[in-house]
Amino acid sequence: MYIDTSSILQTFTSSLIASALQYGWTSDANATDFSGYGKVADCSLSGFVPSFPSNQTQLTIPANLDPQFIGLAFGVQNYTCTSSNNFTNVGAIAELIDVSCYVHAPWFDTLQDTLLPAWDELSQSMSIQQVLDFVHFLNPPASLAQHYFVPNPGNSDAFIVAKGNGTLPSPDDPKKDVAWLEVLNVQGKVAAELFRFDTVGGQPPSSCTFGKDPDISVNYVGKYVFYGGDLN
Repeated sequence: MYIDTSSILQTFTSSLIASALQYGWTSDANATDFSGYGKVADCSLSGFVPSFPSNQTQLTIPANLDPQFIGLAFGVQNYTCTSSNNFTNVGAIAELIDVSCYVHAPWFDTLQDTLLPAWDELSQSMSIQQVLDFVHFLNPPASLAQHYFVPNPGNSDAFIVAKGNGTLPSPDDPKKDVAWLEVLNVQGKVAAELFRFDTVGGQPPSSCTFGKDPDISVNYVGKYVFYGGDLN
């Protein structure tokens, strides 16, 4: 399989994610000073609180745990058509880029909006599985995790099997954007609890024809914040 790496890099350079793939932002830098680069995930997240709607109770930030990582995910939500002539979710595959060192950057809140068009363009020539294979080959320090159904191939402990604990329809556009989630650890060491938020994309069409329409994959981007965990 031939991979046009120049095209890949050109696509991602069109977004701010190109920086996140190569650099970290040191904890002593401020929101307007990008001269202090360091190792990704070395930045303190102390005091960081994800911005959830104030009038909801479905997603509850743990009071006894500190955030450890923040991942910016890009990938697909997979759907199959049911006998009720609507799509149901049958899983997801995504790559998570570590953006822990960018939480104070002025563009952090809109990273997901910047990445989705770049991911839409890239996915016309590469599947998410090919992207994961390519990222694993490069092994960049900003590759935080994979949203997949097997343990992380790079570290047998770097996974979390989790159960849903809360769900909130996207406050921005629930018809287009997948729901925000809170999940709790069942097995694995990468986190005790995590939240998916700031999602864009990922929702299927409102209807389908059972027995006729094929399974579909819908591009999405979102942020994941990891709390607790015991991964050394």
